Order: sequence, then C-alpha cells, then structure tokens
Amino acid sequence: MVLLENNSIKLRALEPEDLDVLYRWENESDLWGYGTTLAPYSKFALREYISESRHDIFQSRQLRLMVILKENNMPIGTIDLYDFDPMNLRAGVGILLDSRYRRKGFGAQVLNLLKKYAFDFLLLKQLYAYVPKSNTDSMKLFINCGYQQTGCLNQWLKCKDCFEDVNVLQLINS
Repeated sequence: MVLLENNSIKLRALEPEDLDVLYRWENESDLWGYGTTLAPYSKFALREYISESRHDIFQSRQLRLMVILKENNMPIGTIDLYDFDPMNLRAGVGILLDSRYRRKGFGAQVLNLLKKYAFDFLLLKQLYAYVPKSNTDSMKLFINCGYQQTGCLNQWLKCKDCFEDVNVLQLINS
C-alpha cells in the first residue's frame, strides 16, 4: 500500500530544491492572517528549516510535506502536521495550495492522503484544524473531507481593524 500518493499527486519530504517555492509561499502576506506568521521569512531561515526537517515527527512534533503534481513533478503546495501529541494521538493539520491549483480537487486529495498516513501509519486517533471564519473555501474543504466543526474560538485572530472568530474542526478515527 502506497500511503503518500495517488494517481495525480504525491506527498514527499522537503528537499533543498524547494527553497525558492517555499520562500514565495511563506512570504505571501495575504496568507499570514491564516497562520501565526507576522513577518517575512528569509531564505537563510527557510534553508535552515529544510535542513532540520529531516528529523522524526516524534522528535520535532511536526511534519511538513510537499504536495507534488505527478504529471510534471511540480510542487503545488504543502501540508503540515503540527502540535503532534503522541500521548493523546492527535495532530493539527495545515494546508496551503498555490493559488493556481485551488478549487481543482487537489485539496481534498491531499487531505485524504494525509488522513491515511496519520490514521493507518502513525495510528493517530484524531486530526484537527483551526480555520478562520472568513476562510469559507477552507471550511468547505475540511467539511467535505469529513471534518466536523466542534467549536468556535471567539475573537481569536487579530485582523486589521477587528478580531476574527476561528472554527475548530476535528476528524476522529473511529
């Protein structure tokens, strides 16, 4: 059984040649509001991150995988497991797809591949995601992939002129 690929995409570890595309994605300021980034990343910092990413998820408590379009071996996004908790068998999920590849079905494929890996290989009990209320595309994606909204963190993210609620979504391995 191949856990990290299907007919059109594969998930793989970070490689040094991913530096330029990661630099572009991590420095898209329009996306900073969906995570915890407050400032641009330098190429030096990203190079260090890539070199340290070979550590085991049990050691680093996180895992970032590149999403590769198999037809041309092109990176089209990333998927993260973060806050990995081996005691309680759970991890957070974060996904980023290059804007040219959104709304084409790749997001669901990526989440489903990650689910198989997390549940069948890492033997996790649950995955969760925090999605800003205004990110309706991401909400729809997670819901369509079986996640359930189980809570709301009121006024959780500071926006330009306000605070935004964040939805908590969970996928339980039953």
